[in-house]
This record gives sequence, C-alpha cells and structure tokens, in this order.
Amino acid sequence: MTTLPLAAGMPPAAFHYDDAIENEIAALVDVIAKTPDLGRYPARWLAVQLLEDDEEMTERARQAQGGLAVLAALALGRSRLEAHYGDEVDVALADGRYRFVHSLASGALTRPATPPKTISDRIDRVVTNRYLGIPIFLGLMWVVFKMTTDISAPLNGWVDGIVSGPLTRWAAALMGAMGLGGTWAESLVLDGVIAGVGGVVVFVPVLMSLYLALGLLEDSGYMARAAFVMDRLMHALGLHGKSFLPMVVGFGCNVPGIYATRTLEHEKDRILTGLLVPFMSCSARLPVYLLLASVFFPTSGGLVVFSMYMLGIVVAVLVGMLLKHTLFAGQPPAPFVMELPPYRLPTLGNLWQQIWERTAAFLKKATTIIMGTSLVVWLLLAIPVGGSGSFGNTPVAESAFASVSRAFAPLFAPLGFSSWQTSGALVSGFVAKEVVVSTMAQVYDVEEASAEETPTFQEDLVGIGTSFGAAVVDTVKSIPLIVGINLFGNAGDETPTGLPAAIEQGFNQSSGGHGALAALAFMVFVLLYTPCMVAAAATRHELGSKWMWFSIFGQLGIAWVVAVIVFQVGRALGLG
Repeated sequence: MTTLPLAAGMPPAAFHYDDAIENEIAALVDVIAKTPDLGRYPARWLAVQLLEDDEEMTERARQAQGGLAVLAALALGRSRLEAHYGDEVDVALADGRYRFVHSLASGALTRPATPPKTISDRIDRVVTNRYLGIPIFLGLMWVVFKMTTDISAPLNGWVDGIVSGPLTRWAAALMGAMGLGGTWAESLVLDGVIAGVGGVVVFVPVLMSLYLALGLLEDSGYMARAAFVMDRLMHALGLHGKSFLPMVVGFGCNVPGIYATRTLEHEKDRILTGLLVPFMSCSARLPVYLLLASVFFPTSGGLVVFSMYMLGIVVAVLVGMLLKHTLFAGQPPAPFVMELPPYRLPTLGNLWQQIWERTAAFLKKATTIIMGTSLVVWLLLAIPVGGSGSFGNTPVAESAFASVSRAFAPLFAPLGFSSWQTSGALVSGFVAKEVVVSTMAQVYDVEEASAEETPTFQEDLVGIGTSFGAAVVDTVKSIPLIVGINLFGNAGDETPTGLPAAIEQGFNQSSGGHGALAALAFMVFVLLYTPCMVAAAATRHELGSKWMWFSIFGQLGIAWVVAVIVFQVGRALGLG
C-alpha cells in the first residue's frame, strides 16, 4: 500500500497496484528486510525501483552484503510478472500508476461531454491527416530548400566577391610589403588558406538560411508532428516515428543525429537508425550541391537540391527495408508514444541563438578541419612530380596531389567523372564534405582575370558596402521565387566564368559531353558516401567498430552503384 499526499489539509490517497504486483512487492520487501546494507532505503520504494529495473538501485543491491538473495528473488518476481501480463514489468507498473491518477482525476474533475478544440487541435486535423500529412511535410521541405537556394544566393555572391576580390588583393599586398611576393609563402596564403577555406566560407549565408528554416519548424512545434506523420513509413523499416527525429537532426549534421540515437530504448532501433542517419543530406553537403547546380542547372537549382534530400530519404528507406528482412529480421518495432506540444510562435531571440550556434560550429570547423585539409592539399599541390617546376611553383597537373588522385580516377570512370580533380576532391571529402568545394577551388587551374586598374583600399571598402546593399535588394527580389513567381526577370543565364567555368569544362571533358549528367552523378555520390571522419567516429562511439566499418564500406558501395545507375541510364536515354 502506498499513500500519496494530495494537498494541504486533505487526507492522503491510498494507492496500490494489481494483486499480482503487490504480491511480488511484498515478497521482495521480506527479502530486503533481511539485508541490513539496504536498510537505509524504504523497503517498499526499493522493491518498486528494482522491479522497474532501475540500474543504479540494482547495482547497489548487487554490491550489498546479502544482495544476491535480493537479486535472485527479483529475477523470479520479474519473470512471474512478465508471464502474467505478457509485457515488460515497468510497463505494467506505469499502467497501474496512470490508472490510479485517471481515477483521481475522474473523481475530482467535471469534463464537458465534447471537449473544446484548441487551435493546435484544428491545425493537427490537417497537418497530421492520414493522407495529407506526408504531402504537407514534403511541401514544407520544398519551401525550406527553395528558401535556402534562392533567397541566400545574392548574399552568397557578395561573400564570394569579397573573398576572391578585396580579401585576396589585401593578402597579396601584405605579402608583397613583407618581401614575400611571388614566393611559396604567398602561394600558401592565397592558394592554400584563402582559396581553400574561403571557397567554403562563401556558403555561410546559405547555411544560415537553412538553419533559420529548420529553426522555424522546430520552434513552432511542427517537427514533432513530422515524426508522428512518418511513423507509418518508419514501421515499414522495423522502426517507429521516434527514430525519425535523429534523422531530422541529421539534416543539419549527421554527427548529433547519430548521437541522438541514444534516446531510443532498444538496441536494435539504435543500430538500425544509426546506420540510416548518414543517408540524410547534412548541411556540409549543401555547398557541393549549390556549386554544381549553379553551373549545370542555373534555372532549377532548388529542384536539384530538393531532389538530393529526397533521394537520401528514399535510399534510407530502401536500405532500412533490406536490413529489416536480413540482419534485423523477426524483430518487431516498439510502440511509438509521443506527446505533441502545442503550436507556438517562434521567438527571434531563440531563433538567432540556434542560427548563431550552428553557424559558429561551422566556422570553427572551417578554421580547424577544413583549413588543415586545405593546407595538406596545398602542400601536395606544391610538391612537383616530374616536369620542370619547383616547390610552390609547379603546374597543378604535375603535382603530387594530381599524381595521387590519378590513381583513384579509374574507379570513377563509370560514373562519368574520371578526372583527377574530381577524384581528388572526393578523396579529401572523407575528412569533411565542405572540403570537396575547397579542394575544387584549389585544384582547378583558373586563370585570373587581369584588371586594368587595381582598386585602392578605400575603393574596396566602398565597393563592399555598395555591393552589400545590392545583395540585400536582390535578396528581397528573390523571395517570390520560393513559390515559383519571378517578378523581376531571370538573371541566371550568364556564361560561367572563373571556377564555375573550369568545373563545367572539366566535367564535360571527362564525361564525353554529358557534363550535367556527370555533375548529377557526382552530387549523388557526395550524398551517399561516408559523410565525414567525425561522423564515422561518432558511429564507432555509439554502435561499435563493427558497425562503423559496415557503415563506411556499405555507403561507399551504395554510392558507387547508385551514381553509376544515374549516369549510365541517363546517358542511354540521351540526357545530360
């Protein structure tokens, strides 16, 4: 018998479980009473904790003198209760408490015959509808990626102009003033640090747009509905809707998505979900999509990016169904219970905090992992292998990096991109997917445009300010593009120059004129192969070394096969 105090001045309420549970509690209390080391705990409370399989109290009972007798009695009691209820003991105990609370509430509250519908209830009738829920989810994802690609494009171009223009000129002038102009030290700064890291940092506006969109969905309460809507689909994989939440987190970054699997109760769910999270297209892959989409699909970049995210989900579903019927066969999914929070209006302060924290994490990676990898790539590009070049002054095609990359190039010939530049970018992408873009910025031999007159420092500052104003105006003009309305004409038909032009030429040459199709296969490979070394380390930490290697080689194989299908089938159909 347990007594629960209700309120000041009111008698306590008597509470007891079903007779089967009370009998086992009483039997455990008798054994606990004979164990002096456990005397400091209330005997009935301790018995309930042990029946609920509380890890801490079970360990204390194991360490207590005479505790083995308690554990033996506990094992017998739990087995009898599981046989009696046909369910786990902690579920039966929770059910007893909830029934007691329900009886108290029923006796103290008078409820209307028809409970009033809240605003959240009315919205959920549509958003979580059996037939409309998934189309609404896909529609919102479409808006997110249109917002990411269209609205952020002008600011992305503004940052790119600063990095490739004033910042590069200032660094070159500083190196010249130090007497290092034309030396390998200047190449290290301009071609290693600025070209490498700068090639990734230019996408900060894109990532901030993505974080803003996802923050709006999370703070409004919609993401919980997305998990509820996806529950039926997740059951097809042998999982439940709660497993979809780590996958949603994986859209931002696969690493916290993998760590989020620890919230799942069952080991099978954790392993299977952890293997599927890396197929979710993280924000690190986004710069690759945007770079290639802007070159080969300038008028349909949003659709291309959206298709990459949807393809990741489709492949995850197919892989999950395969694993369900092979490695995880015969293991039914656990029931999904989740409280849906009421809809709320997101606050600017909370949104900004989320955007800044995620962007700061990206910038930290840019100044550590990406910079380190860019410097390694620069070093390999600076080392001559054959030819007449010297250290820091050798053609990129005659560098050590090109030599190493050519060894991997034949593996990607069936995928349509067999140049050493693309294979080298993919190899460096094992470190982090952002490095794919920075490597491309370093390895493609782009001829610098000759300026008739170099702007002064003051002119550069004025140019930065005026170009920012123009970028803001263009951003406002691009807002209607989210819903497919172009009010201000199409500015996406310019001929690519610089790095985009070099990429276009490289893909066209390696694919025999099917450059757009090869670029699409390249994006598919980036989507599906191992996300980064940090994600691999997280998989090892959460799931173990065996599953880490299974994930790495499995994703490599899937990425290669799917990319081959995209290119070869597309070429057979005359596409690209």
